[in-house]
Amino acid sequence: MTKRKLAGIIAGCTVVIVAVALLVMFHPWRPSISPPMYSLSVDVSPSGSGSVSLCPLGGEYQANAGVTLTATATDGYRFVDWTGNVGTVADVNSASTAVSMMGNYSITANFAPAVLEIRDWYDLDSVRDNLDGNYLLMNDLDSATAGYAELASSTANDGMGWEPIGTYSDGFTGSFIGQGYEIRDLFINRPDQDYVGLFALVFWIHPIENVGAIENVGVVSANVTGHSQVGALVGDNRGIVNNSYSTGGVTNGHTYIGGLVGYSDGGVVSSSNSAGNVSGFRYVGGLVGGITGTQNVREGTVMNCYSTSSVTSYTRTAGLVASIVADGNVTGCYFAGSVNGTRWVAGLVAENCGGTVSDSYSMGNVTGRDYSGYVGGAVGVNVWGGTISNCYSSGPVNGKTPVGGLVGENSDGTVNSSVWDIQTSGQSASDGGIGKSTTEMKSIATFTGAGWDIVAVTDPDVADPAYIWNIVDGRTYPFLSWQS
Repeated sequence: MTKRKLAGIIAGCTVVIVAVALLVMFHPWRPSISPPMYSLSVDVSPSGSGSVSLCPLGGEYQANAGVTLTATATDGYRFVDWTGNVGTVADVNSASTAVSMMGNYSITANFAPAVLEIRDWYDLDSVRDNLDGNYLLMNDLDSATAGYAELASSTANDGMGWEPIGTYSDGFTGSFIGQGYEIRDLFINRPDQDYVGLFALVFWIHPIENVGAIENVGVVSANVTGHSQVGALVGDNRGIVNNSYSTGGVTNGHTYIGGLVGYSDGGVVSSSNSAGNVSGFRYVGGLVGGITGTQNVREGTVMNCYSTSSVTSYTRTAGLVASIVADGNVTGCYFAGSVNGTRWVAGLVAENCGGTVSDSYSMGNVTGRDYSGYVGGAVGVNVWGGTISNCYSSGPVNGKTPVGGLVGENSDGTVNSSVWDIQTSGQSASDGGIGKSTTEMKSIATFTGAGWDIVAVTDPDVADPAYIWNIVDGRTYPFLSWQS
């Protein structure tokens, strides 16, 4: 074959190949090549707190497509941020933002309860309309603040004064943060009503972490009267009361009356205090009327609290907590006021029925008047397996038998490593505990020998928080390290 023929064949084949290629490329039946598709799924947290819209609508988008995400909060919530596959989200902190589709994405809009500001009595009154809301007190409220005459004065509500927030069936489950401000001049006169206070009932619902909480607020110069479960701040606490106080006021009632909280059913009262006059018929405590556990779920607890109240009642009268029932405990507390009752009278706890009183003391004046009995410097009656440990009493104790410098009567209970001052109490006997002289009560050796968690310091204003108890050896009685 000649070279000329071979070149002609090659040229002809090239033309054919090129023609076929062009035919394949431009033939109308040739299928087009589409870009990949990606899915976008969205969710909200917590459930029911808001919604998310997409623009354009759908959920399936071409690669590199831009999609606008818009989060809308439901009433009582606010948008927080976007989480999940947010690598191409323009702004994770904006409720309306864009995402570029570079893969299959799952993105969550996160919401949190809205924070509502309280500036006057009208704002405070509106809390009852949203009992699971979150509130910040922005300033003091008193008789000169807007809304006082209509809502919280002695002429408000036909002379009944303030209407407590919440009810037995619909308690407060939100948060109320006082920021150190005070609510002053509160007036309530509802002698036939139960669950009485600024808040009627602070509640908890499942899960256990979902509790109403009141923190960092003072109730000052209040005049509060109710029937049962009555306190200046809360009538019945099943949630948390923390770092709060009542002072300079009067709390009156019949049963379960407290200077700060009337009753605490599985609730926590911590780092709080009370001062003022507290009175009633029975179960009256300077800080809390009574505590117990709830539904075998959690203990009622009063911890790191104190009272300097003046407390009077007929029976079950105490400077701190009138009554503890099983699964209740008082720990790290003290009393430094006065108590006056007829039966079951004490500085810390009048009646401990199966609960625990630990690392606490009373230096208050305890008086059982008339035909009184069951009077103790720290605890009036300790029964049903109640436990008292690492406690002491140093205040004067007066009453009729049974009466004790530390415990009036101990029946089927336990008293461990606890002492009282036989000189300052005026009592040489106690149904539990060991009597000591004033000198011994001010010696660290008395307490280290009893196994207390205690250390000597040089000044009561300079405490060592690594220990529960501090003492200036030879000068002071033991005191709780958190006091300084």
